[in-house]
Amino acid sequence: MDQQLCRWLLLSLDRLPANELVMTQELIANMLGVRREGVTEAAGKLYRAGLIEYHRGHITVLDRAGLEARVCEGYAVVRKEFDRLLPDAIAT
Repeated sequence: MDQQLCRWLLLSLDRLPANELVMTQELIANMLGVRREGVTEAAGKLYRAGLIEYHRGHITVLDRAGLEARVCEGYAVVRKEFDRLLPDAIAT
């Protein structure tokens, strides 16, 4: 679940000009097909590690490199393909 959340956060940030997402944990859970409790637990681990900060409906990434270090190799594949297909898209 931790890697899934990291990947989802990074992929979402790749399409935004800022490091903040306005999204509830319930919505993230629905998008990932997991229970909200799993997202809450994974987000808590990321928060305690100093990688994110979150308040009701707002998630701010504090350490993108730290998230990238925790994510599975699938993120790099998706990111590379996205950059190849849409080179002018917003990137962080």
